[in-house]
Amino acid sequence: MTTFEKLSAINVNDHIEKKNNLTYLSWAWAWAEVKKACPDATYKIGETTYDEVLGFMCHSSVIIEGETLDMWLPVMDGANQSMKKYSYEYATRYGNKVVAAATTFDINKTMMRCLVKNLAMFGLGLYIYAGEDLPEVTETPQPIVPIELKELKKGDENWIKVVKYVTENKGADSSVIIQQLSRKYKVSTALKKEITSLLS
Repeated sequence: MTTFEKLSAINVNDHIEKKNNLTYLSWAWAWAEVKKACPDATYKIGETTYDEVLGFMCHSSVIIEGETLDMWLPVMDGANQSMKKYSYEYATRYGNKVVAAATTFDINKTMMRCLVKNLAMFGLGLYIYAGEDLPEVTETPQPIVPIELKELKKGDENWIKVVKYVTENKGADSSVIIQQLSRKYKVSTALKKEITSLLS
């Protein structure tokens, strides 16, 4: 199995919490599960950058089996508003709201959420971000068994049924009727000609 197949098959539902319509996965549990499945996994917390307009942005990198994936996540308050070095107000239809200045706790919390989002790129809990309730389980495809067609023989019970069916559909397109019959029977060239003549 690939890394993605192993991690995306893990059910994370018992380790999530909901807050303001958002779903959060415990970073400690997520990292433990990844290390169980992929012992060589490592991560790095990158530099937290700051923009006067956009606010703080956290960065992480996860390396598993030689593949490195990066992720970014803004530092946000409980209402998902970007946090900055200072508090500020913004207008809503219910009046002005205040966003508090970011603290080291807010930044640290976002770093670990960024790591969880990073792990989702490798498959763990990705279905949550896709709005699904359960992980997608890949089933082993079942081999397609061809249907054994009965040979249509003139004069037997099946031929009598076919003649009745053809007679009831007299005037229909012979190619369509023969195509329908060929899904159930092996129809010889001679019988195809006879069916065509019965339809005309």
